Amino acid sequence: MPDDVYLLYIMHNVGAINSNRALSIKEISRWASMEEQGVEENLKRLMENGYAEVNMDSGTKKYFITVDGIRKILSIYS
Repeated sequence: MPDDVYLLYIMHNVGAINSNRALSIKEISRWASMEEQGVEENLKRLMENGYAEVNMDSGTKKYFITVDGIRKILSIYS
């Protein structure tokens, strides 16, 4: 599984599915057992493809997956 898809999978499993449940790079890194730089690179790719979005929460960027990201990850199961 490519790293960006793995990251999408992890974010879906931990519930980062809307702006209210968004996670910081540090939190995502911990859940995914990936270096923060790798998380950031893969999140950039996911956002370019419309699978993730970012919002600011008290000066911290927090990331969540979009409806298209949810569809993408659910397609793995079918």
